[in-house]
Amino acid sequence: MSTTTTPRAGHATADRSATPRPPGAWTVGRHRAAIELRQFFRQRDQAVFTFAFPIIFLGLFASIFSDDVEGAGITASQLYVPAMIGAGMMSVSFQSLGVSIAIERDEKVLRRLRGTPMPPTAYFLGKLWLVLVTGVLEVALLLLAGVVFWDIELPSDVTTWLTFGWIFVLGLTSCALLGIAISSLPRSGKSATSVVILPFLVLQFISGVYIAIDGIPGWMLNVAALFPLKWMCQGLRGVFLPDSAAVLEQAGAWEFERVALVLAAWCVAGLVLCLTTFRWKTARDG
Repeated sequence: MSTTTTPRAGHATADRSATPRPPGAWTVGRHRAAIELRQFFRQRDQAVFTFAFPIIFLGLFASIFSDDVEGAGITASQLYVPAMIGAGMMSVSFQSLGVSIAIERDEKVLRRLRGTPMPPTAYFLGKLWLVLVTGVLEVALLLLAGVVFWDIELPSDVTTWLTFGWIFVLGLTSCALLGIAISSLPRSGKSATSVVILPFLVLQFISGVYIAIDGIPGWMLNVAALFPLKWMCQGLRGVFLPDSAAVLEQAGAWEFERVALVLAAWCVAGLVLCLTTFRWKTARDG
């Protein structure tokens, strides 16, 4: 007569506890970041263009408009350096994510990733790490060019560097979230570049990147004040330019408190837009 044995409760508990737990979103996000960075730097033409574009424009504008700015104690060349840093930060966040995610959605990359066990949060963590690394490199290159060629003086006190730090973090975060949100707007990957770059280009002209603030009509500045780029550039000018240059601003001051308030508000608004508009599939995929 056969005897049937049943596993004891202790053994069953031990078997369940021996089952490895799947990695969390943060761990998977770090691996996803490594993939994103490898893909970015393997496309050498894209990487070179991303970093070179703001530097080339800085060189052009700073060379063409190099006279002293009356009453500000700076040259026009120095005025362009922090403005182009702000534009460079928005380029590697808003523009880069807006275009790349739209293309990945159109090519069904997002749909395939959504079907894997990867936590959705990990995908966005990978993108944010990509933005952070490229943002640091972009700012470092522009600052190096500004110091070497246009006599920009780096801050000598910790407080000013801390100000730069929160402007960098809030500005990059808000623009990255807006890039993720606008990626759902293009109807196809082919139209993504036009849809994303057009508003970015307009904002650069009315936010004091290519044209000094005192040369822009008031109503345009009021429109620009609704978006992060104007405040990023203003805050960066306050960090890297002398206090005498504040007379060029619309309010005649750097307004760091307002810069922080607007950028933080856009971080919240950008997150809400991402949560309400992001799609893993195109409209034609259902």
